[in-house]
Amino acid sequence: MTDARPPAAPLLDVRDLRVEFRTRDGVARAVNGVSYHVRPGETLAVLGESGSGKSVTAQAVMGILDSPPARVTGGRVLFHGRDLLTLPESERRRLRGARMAMVFQDALSALNPVMTVGDQLAEMFTVHRGASRREARARAVELMDRVRIPAARARARDYPHQFSGGMRQRIMIAMAIALEPELLIADEPTTALDVTVQAQIMDLLAELRHEYTMGMVLITHDLGVVAEAADRIAVMYAGRIVESAPVHALYERPAHPYTRGLLDSAPGLERRGGELYAIPGTPPGLTRVPAGCAFHPRCPRARDVCRTDVPPAHPVPPHGRESACHFWKETLDDVR
Repeated sequence: MTDARPPAAPLLDVRDLRVEFRTRDGVARAVNGVSYHVRPGETLAVLGESGSGKSVTAQAVMGILDSPPARVTGGRVLFHGRDLLTLPESERRRLRGARMAMVFQDALSALNPVMTVGDQLAEMFTVHRGASRREARARAVELMDRVRIPAARARARDYPHQFSGGMRQRIMIAMAIALEPELLIADEPTTALDVTVQAQIMDLLAELRHEYTMGMVLITHDLGVVAEAADRIAVMYAGRIVESAPVHALYERPAHPYTRGLLDSAPGLERRGGELYAIPGTPPGLTRVPAGCAFHPRCPRARDVCRTDVPPAHPVPPHGRESACHFWKETLDDVR
């Protein structure tokens, strides 16, 4: 019997978000009309090359953009239906950590180097929950144990530099989940880690997502990470989402030439010993985004209309897919 219940309402609903930076070279539109949503217990992967706007979007959602030079110029960021962009900073600060949290890619920079990790974790409970120092310390050790840091009680007295990269990332995850947030944004959480440690970190995040029924936004450029971890994917290029789809549908039949290029350039067993495909050219500077489709200078399908008209987000069957490509049908049918 199929479940006829409607899907849960979005936990996070980003609508037409726009962020720009004022630079010496002009205005850089780092985020140019991004829309996506995440439901409780769901993982959305935001995928794209460096500079595509993935992290800037996340920082705008969290309210941690450096302003100036960054400025949100349009759109809405709805969390449980409330627009975060209209809230006073004091209220957004209360939401961060307690109901929405972020794991950064550089744990060593994000952690305080002159505080023990136990004290940093304990501070979450004293500041946000009013816990006593003794209770907070005990909760910190429990968290370290929860994210599988060996000898947690002893290691709580150590400083961040005394941990390996993988262990520091576990500490960052412990801090992010300390107050059991409803939304977790993980920004390149496995960068610079070896493959085995990457898999352990992603397994841990998946386990925590299920345990707390968190919505998760996973920001990455790693197609391998996405395949195992995500429910849906949003592919970004030059500040826009160019394709969004359920993960398996996108891998089997991409509907945008950029997505096709990313998939073709990923190493795999079937290509062992062969030459890897590379998308020609480089992403545009955000102060000089080409007219029309920003991907057209690198696209094998580009035609005159691609050079002049920005493609809208076309609905792609079945329901729940979109592609910002004038010729998405041709790409979808190009099964290799």
